[in-house]
Amino acid sequence: MTRTIPIRSENWVLGDTGGKVSKSALDIHQNLTNPFLKTLPPLSIYIHVPWCIKKCPYCDFNSHEAGGDIPEDRYLEALQADIEQTLPDVWGRQVHTVFIGGGTPSLLSASAVDRLMAMLRTHFNIWPDAEITLEANPGATESSRFNSYAQSGINRISLGIQTFDDAQLRKLGRVHDATQARRAIEIASGAVKRVNIDLMFALPQQTFESCMADTQEALAFGTEHLSIYQLTLEPNTIFAKFPPKLPDDDIAVAMEEGIETLMTDHGFERYEVSAFARPGARARHNINYWQFGDYIGLGPGAHGKVSFPDRIQREVRLRNPESWMKACLERNGSHISEKKLVHRSDLPFEFMLNALRLREGVAIDLFSERTGLTFSDIGRKIALARQKKLLTSDPSRFQATDVGWRFLNELQSIFLD
Repeated sequence: MTRTIPIRSENWVLGDTGGKVSKSALDIHQNLTNPFLKTLPPLSIYIHVPWCIKKCPYCDFNSHEAGGDIPEDRYLEALQADIEQTLPDVWGRQVHTVFIGGGTPSLLSASAVDRLMAMLRTHFNIWPDAEITLEANPGATESSRFNSYAQSGINRISLGIQTFDDAQLRKLGRVHDATQARRAIEIASGAVKRVNIDLMFALPQQTFESCMADTQEALAFGTEHLSIYQLTLEPNTIFAKFPPKLPDDDIAVAMEEGIETLMTDHGFERYEVSAFARPGARARHNINYWQFGDYIGLGPGAHGKVSFPDRIQREVRLRNPESWMKACLERNGSHISEKKLVHRSDLPFEFMLNALRLREGVAIDLFSERTGLTFSDIGRKIALARQKKLLTSDPSRFQATDVGWRFLNELQSIFLD
């Protein structure tokens, strides 16, 4: 079964060092005086809307129960301030994709999304054909706004369906039922041309047959893209504290293989660990992540990665919505909780952690283009991965073999410094 691991890297933190010299100071000085990126990668924008009606027991995202009306005006004022403080780092660069995630962005009113989109167009150079995705839940109130969202410029909707089984939806703590899920897909498909359905498998006590039924029903709607994830018990969630009985590994593997067979039979390609698309319908925003592109992270808890000719920088915003809003409006940079330069010794792992999630891998030249490193910097690790039959011997690409795809953790970890 394909499994992935999170980024674990020791990066130098910008800011007050308390009088101590970082162990990476010489490397960073060298980066600043010797530019190593000849071209900058494509740029995307991620915007985080942190509120939900109810926190799901499996969710480890930065989401917060709204407990009433969400503070739209204050959120948008803070987002405006966040954008203005971010602009100097990306001034003049073209934005190819926008993803509004959460939380539940579809809790925003139609007028709030319209204001948000106007804000983006005012401040950023957004590509005319940009993919602009909004995550939505299938509740009746949210679904009624889909047409208005489309009029504001949203051209792709990603629906958190998870399953069409009402009993499973209750176990997962979802606030919609299967009837609302089906109706939401129909409304979204009428509002925009591009719709993604999120499904989960290996649910509590789920059978192979019910998993296949979920997948078949999702396929019946004719959408262009499905994201299908295995339910995992993440730390600091209700499910981690009170774990449900999940299918064993053998059944989960059978489910994954059955899903892939069904998707292939219906003309979908599995182009990434958890993503299936019809030809020409891959999620451009996610592709930019996997190809080690740049992205601005706006909103509470959002992460960003921005490249400069002389460095690659990561940022994280304050997680708490109220703290983030207050800090943004103070306009002193305190809304950023962490700012790091990515150490060059960490770049091979960070690049491969993303690129090897793609079933076809990436061209070898992209490694140098996005990291400023050369093949010789990772030649020994490439040789080891090929020796273990985890990486293909294709001289033009970095691509996992069938074995490497199944044991992706092991393949990715080879590139840890």
